[in-house]
Amino acid sequence: MKFKGTNRTIIILLVAILNVALDQLSKAFVRGHISPYQHYSYLNEHFNILRVENTGAFLSLGDGLMQPFRFILLTLIPALALLGTLIYVLIKHNLTSRLAIGIVCCIGGGIGNLYDRIVYGSVTDFMHIRFGALQTGVFNVADVSIMVGFGLILLDAFLNRNEGKKEEVIAEEQSE
Repeated sequence: MKFKGTNRTIIILLVAILNVALDQLSKAFVRGHISPYQHYSYLNEHFNILRVENTGAFLSLGDGLMQPFRFILLTLIPALALLGTLIYVLIKHNLTSRLAIGIVCCIGGGIGNLYDRIVYGSVTDFMHIRFGALQTGVFNVADVSIMVGFGLILLDAFLNRNEGKKEEVIAEEQSE
């Protein structure tokens, strides 16, 4: 299904706003009720709530950068990339709905984390999953939005690739 016109723009903006709102509400709850490094375990210690303030990017990368490099790499460039990508999604009308929503989920998650970095000086991470030797880093709802978005983008690429192959087979059969 393809969304068109004003409805498309409204849906794109609503998905972005919803992602940012859910992220910020969850982080506000955690900041208000859980002290830094306070730890709660659930599901036989497979799911943990642990408040961590991340001053770097993914897995604290860039944490030790000096200013102004830290601002440029962790705030300015991401802000410009998010704005440019949002404009791209809004003006590029031939994107599938799945691809557009995937990109917008990534944008919403990015905005949520960028907002934290600008307003609080760090990103609040609070979820951790562990199954035996397999475990995640500490993450937040914005990170989940980003991962869901990338999943939709990859799914769209896979499905479009298969559709392209079907069209090639049909074209070959018709030419024979």
